[in-house]
Amino acid sequence: MSKQDAAIETAEAAAAAKAPYWDPPPAPLLDTSELAKWSLYRALIAEFVATLIFLYVSVATVIGYKAQSAAQPCTGVGFLGISWAFGATIFVLVYCTGGVSGGHINPAVTFGLFVGRKLSAVRAVLYIVAQCLGAICGVGLVKGVVGAPYETLGGGANTVSDGFSVGAGLAAEILGTFVLVYVVFSATDPKRTARDSFIPVLVPLPIGFAVFIVHLATIPITGTGINPARSLGAAVLYNQHKAWKDHWIFWVGPLIGATAAAAYHKLVLRGEAAKALGSFRGTSSTM
Repeated sequence: MSKQDAAIETAEAAAAAKAPYWDPPPAPLLDTSELAKWSLYRALIAEFVATLIFLYVSVATVIGYKAQSAAQPCTGVGFLGISWAFGATIFVLVYCTGGVSGGHINPAVTFGLFVGRKLSAVRAVLYIVAQCLGAICGVGLVKGVVGAPYETLGGGANTVSDGFSVGAGLAAEILGTFVLVYVVFSATDPKRTARDSFIPVLVPLPIGFAVFIVHLATIPITGTGINPARSLGAAVLYNQHKAWKDHWIFWVGPLIGATAAAAYHKLVLRGEAAKALGSFRGTSSTM
């Protein structure tokens, strides 16, 4: 090791010692030891219940709006009210479950955090299963409460709207999920949470607003998925051809968007790409 490299490592160690936050190491890819911990199962229950509540409130709002509009045009909460229902519910649920499970409530968020090495594959897979089951149960409650209008009003299922191509729907899902997962990474960044630790509401608030603004932008295109569990739950209970026809875009789009957001945060915002390039150049110059 050259003197320059040693000096750099010493400076980095000193900076880490002075840092007002702790940046956790990357999560192991496979951590089967988690299966023996109650904290994992408590987190799974929290994700299941939170996703159930989220789907119940959000899909019930969609069905209620369509019922009011069918009875009397230009009434009901409208797209703005639906967006607020989705965003506000996420804000509340992330605030409630963040300290238990991280408050993902979305397979795309879980996948993005897995790509960013924030959780293991074991936890990610189990989270996604819990979220999907919670979503199905949540929409099941809506169907049971609403009754026949659930079927006639579309079941809250995500579909590509008339006038838009499948490609446009896929692009909307990718971009919308990118915005959401980008905000999740930024809001939970150790540097930011250490600085804003005295205002705990600052973590769920921007996440809820991200859901809100994305819904405003993409409801006219796809009804806004950006959450594969939300799309799956509605499709399973509605179970009509139009709900399954383009269902794949509500998985592929969010997963691509989540991956892009994780890479952007890690490589650009956290400077991992620059650090790796600098390390490569430093190694090359000593050869």
